[in-house]
Amino acid sequence: MLGFLIVISMAAWITSFRIQERKPRAQQLASQVISTVTITRAALTHSDPELRRELLFDLASEEGIRIYPLESTDRIEPPPEDNAMATLQASVRAKLGEDTKFAIKVNSNPGFWVSFKIAEDDEYWLVLDQDRMRLASSLQWLGWAAIVLALSLAGAAIISRLISHPLAQLAFAARTIARGQQPEALPETGSTEIIEANRSFNQMVQDLNRVETDRAIILAGISHDLRTPLARMQLEIELASLSEAERQGMQSDIAQMDAIIGQFLDYAKPTDPASFTAVDLSTLLTEAARKAERWPDVRIAVSIGNDISVNGNATDLRRVFDNLLENAHRYGKNAQTGLTEIELDCRATSEEVQIDITDRGPGVPAEKIEQLLRPFTRLDTARSQANGAGLGLAIVNRVILRHGGQLQLSNRDAGGLRIRIRLPIGADH
Repeated sequence: MLGFLIVISMAAWITSFRIQERKPRAQQLASQVISTVTITRAALTHSDPELRRELLFDLASEEGIRIYPLESTDRIEPPPEDNAMATLQASVRAKLGEDTKFAIKVNSNPGFWVSFKIAEDDEYWLVLDQDRMRLASSLQWLGWAAIVLALSLAGAAIISRLISHPLAQLAFAARTIARGQQPEALPETGSTEIIEANRSFNQMVQDLNRVETDRAIILAGISHDLRTPLARMQLEIELASLSEAERQGMQSDIAQMDAIIGQFLDYAKPTDPASFTAVDLSTLLTEAARKAERWPDVRIAVSIGNDISVNGNATDLRRVFDNLLENAHRYGKNAQTGLTEIELDCRATSEEVQIDITDRGPGVPAEKIEQLLRPFTRLDTARSQANGAGLGLAIVNRVILRHGGQLQLSNRDAGGLRIRIRLPIGADH
């Protein structure tokens, strides 16, 4: 927008300046031509014929004015036709006569040539230096306009940079929070609006961290307080006189409650990126696949690259892969064969590691895929933990975000769900 406005204003300025400047400039040059011709003609008319040669030499050497006889055989190249030149010629002819001739070349000799008469049959050319008669050309105007435009656009770019850089910093910090990471505090400098925006953003980040900390403390406290009576109930069940079926049912309920409490703790558990170390992802995935192979109704195809490393927490990443494979085992079963077919693929590029865990089950309705990553969400026909609190995939997504990665869910064309994880490549890869 700044560039467009500058171009429009420059075009209007040049047009108006040329209109206002060229005509007065042409009239000024015409006055100079008329004065020079009049003085030269008077000098030649009143000088001694024997001294004319010396007079012509003085005019050429001192004033740059040359005088030549006009011959009928002269080859004349007329000046270019434009408004300024037409104004000049009209002004000169009004004073010197309508038969006054003009040329920029006579017999291939350049200059500004103007004819005048001393007598009826005694006609001459007066030749002036072209530089004295030159008007600003369109190319010169374009050159000046280009220089001014370049300087103006450079200034506009600097202004735009000063405005957009703080906004880019704010957008980057917002994306950092969206990835579950901690952004650096934004500088509270610049214009009043930028200072207020950055100050409000920094305050928001502090409030979010405080809420996160308070939530973790509350969940950890509640989970700890709940596990104490659960342990007591477990002991009482062992000592109570119950039938085996009743005992197993109550133990199953307590185990389920304990699993839910464990999910709360996993979801609230903070992760410090400063504590990340190099993790051998190839080994970690291979171990997770071997665990999955022990399930009797699972067939797993593994394709894992060698020596793939990422920076992270090995325990958290191991829990992620175990959770996803168990999720695929539980909900990716083929109704016809009764088997769960899982494909585990891991490959690395120069910038990231891509891990795909795919099953051949019924998949998930497309409109409900996004809901799977929300905490405390349970879908009857989808993949949420049926016996949990709906935190399984939410915990996975939270861990991946804290590792600077991305979790994507999509249905396969042939049926089944594909879970894709992207993680930044480790420094030791």
